[in-house]
Amino acid sequence: MPHVVFIAPHFLENTNRYVRAFAKLGVQLSVISEDVEDRVPGDVHAAISGHYRVGHCLDAAQLTEATRAIAAALGPVDRLVGVLEQLQTPMADVRGALGIAGLQPETARNFRDKDRMKAVLRAAGVPVAQSVLATSLRDVEAMIERVGYPVIVKPQAGLGAKATHRIESAEQLAQLAQLAPPTRDAPVQVEEFVRAREHTCETVTVRGTPVWRSGTRYFPSPLEVLETPWVQYCVLLPRETDDQTWRNFDAVNGAALAALFGDAAKTAAGTAITHMEWFLREDGTALVNEVGARPPGVQIMPLMSLAHDTSMFADWARLMALDEFTPRRRVYAAGAAFFRGSGAGSRVVAVDGVAAAIEACGDALVEMRAPKVGMPRADSYEGEGWAIVTSPTTEGCKQALLALIERVQVRYG
Repeated sequence: MPHVVFIAPHFLENTNRYVRAFAKLGVQLSVISEDVEDRVPGDVHAAISGHYRVGHCLDAAQLTEATRAIAAALGPVDRLVGVLEQLQTPMADVRGALGIAGLQPETARNFRDKDRMKAVLRAAGVPVAQSVLATSLRDVEAMIERVGYPVIVKPQAGLGAKATHRIESAEQLAQLAQLAPPTRDAPVQVEEFVRAREHTCETVTVRGTPVWRSGTRYFPSPLEVLETPWVQYCVLLPRETDDQTWRNFDAVNGAALAALFGDAAKTAAGTAITHMEWFLREDGTALVNEVGARPPGVQIMPLMSLAHDTSMFADWARLMALDEFTPRRRVYAAGAAFFRGSGAGSRVVAVDGVAAAIEACGDALVEMRAPKVGMPRADSYEGEGWAIVTSPTTEGCKQALLALIERVQVRYG
């Protein structure tokens, strides 16, 4: 069996799902982490051949030293894997330096550098929003002169919708100039604002060939959630696999992935699960927004597991270790609701409606982590709690999500 090194910055709940998946696969498994060995979950400790602690998992030099030491002690490393978006470029640098199969540096930057990503997609004829990498305020102004207000400003190597802003007026542009003006050392991506519904497309590729697709819908969009701190946030994975909304996008999805993987597509570098965010405009045309070459967040992995009656964590481990994936038929709809509060303050001071929400959801409710009084206010748009639901029908899933976000009320103080 191959020797897989998994990078787990910290042994947190979600990370441990992936660690357990590789452990159950029966591969030779080593881990690199910022945590001490005692933090490795007890139920998988015996399945881990080696543990190497580093000071910072995003430092390619430290990862290279750790991987080289593991190989010297336990044998050649066949695959180096990790889940976090921020890990993809340093991991690729390590693979390139040590000759390990998988995503290589140039290809990883196609996914991680948003300006480069847009340029690669445009060159391949894939529809994307107009954008520019701004290194000065004048660059931002020139983009606004070209496309008009509003525009979206985001980091060059963004993570989800964090640090993403909508600039709608000269006053807001002045605020940007005062607080965080772009420079050559700290450029920003400036894009036209696209008025459309936002979807995702999760695709499994084996050596560059798409073998399976799934997709979700955001309610509302991540940007709207960031701009409206009190609004509850939902992700819906519909029951239908023949919905033309997604099937019409398949060709665009395939063209985008072929462009981003490039010449590496037919190697192990083209084996991945990708998370693509895309816009559907009122006229039926689609635009690719951003693409990540890693498992999706916002509970989409559990949602895909429920909808397809599988464990996507185990399926991803097998994919990355062995280049193997068995397509699963969709048998349910699934969704996630994220609970966020209203009011000023840094802590949760009241949580109401949880019992009523549970009763209203009935058998559709799979798991719930309700916010607790006293919790610190979350610094991400996912909020202080969440719930996962499933149903044999898309409409049943929608009603369950509605029952949650209408009843659970959180207040800060």
